[in-house]
Amino acid sequence: MTTRPTDHTTPSAAIRGARLAVVASKFNSAITESLLAGAMECLRQKGIEAKVSVYRCPGAFELPQVAERLASGGRWDAIICLGAVIRGETPHFEYVAHQSAAGIQQTALRHGVPVIFGVLTTDNELQAKERAGGRLGNKGWDAAVAALEMIALFRSLPKRRGKR
Repeated sequence: MTTRPTDHTTPSAAIRGARLAVVASKFNSAITESLLAGAMECLRQKGIEAKVSVYRCPGAFELPQVAERLASGGRWDAIICLGAVIRGETPHFEYVAHQSAAGIQQTALRHGVPVIFGVLTTDNELQAKERAGGRLGNKGWDAAVAALEMIALFRSLPKRRGKR
């Protein structure tokens, strides 16, 4: 089930011609494929699905690496990173969740391109499912909305000197 947030409105003119990349982790694929479906449905409803490229990487830890490569090319108006890190019995969760978030943020700041953190960090699989199309909505949809809002916002801001 994909939910449609009603409190987010992005004027279609502000996102016309937007080019988006979506990077989805293959680890926890039952969750990440649902996040991806939510994001793509949102983008389809906004009429820009044709200008979206999807890339898959092994896990959430690799998301920043792919986002960095994509952002450095200057082709994308926004990059959406989707993944799911579910707590286990070892400290692995903290390392992966932290480094994924930090790497995604660093990429956004370094390149001046919105790079959206659509990575679930949950204590268990049920919590992840509830956020990937379950009773708490679809955070993939929410990530797509955030990307569109950031594109519209960036297009309204003064141009950066010496940049695209």
